[in-house]
Formats: sequence, structure tokens, C-alpha cells
Amino acid sequence: MRKEYDFSQSIQNPYAKKVKKQISLNIEVETIDYFKALSIKMGLPYQTLINSYLTDCAMRHVEPHLQWTS
Repeated sequence: MRKEYDFSQSIQNPYAKKVKKQISLNIEVETIDYFKALSIKMGLPYQTLINSYLTDCAMRHVEPHLQWTS
């Protein structure tokens, strides 16, 4: 085995995960239960499913339409 290797010509791994940042988020229990049930159906961890959904919304520039009732 060599003492040193030259990685100057190597390419970036296209399968490397994107950088993620851990945050704390208050989510309603019913919403978490929904994503947990959906994650079982889809075979993904529910956190991954929530992240994928939010990423899709961000990429499509989806804006929520909130309507407050009194």
C-alpha cells in the first residue's frame, strides 16, 4: 500500500448525502401519526418522508394558503 495517494483528480461522490441541519419543530400529534402511517405504507422512515415532502414543496415554491376562521 502506498504511503500517500493523489486524490486531486477524483470526482465528488454523486450519491453523497446533502447536508442536513437538525432542528426542533412542534408538530401536531395527528400530523405525525399521519406521516408515520404513510411511512409504513411506503417503507420509509417518517422523518425522511416529512423531509422529502417539505423539500418538494420548497423546490416547487409552494406557498400555503391559510384561512383563519373566527
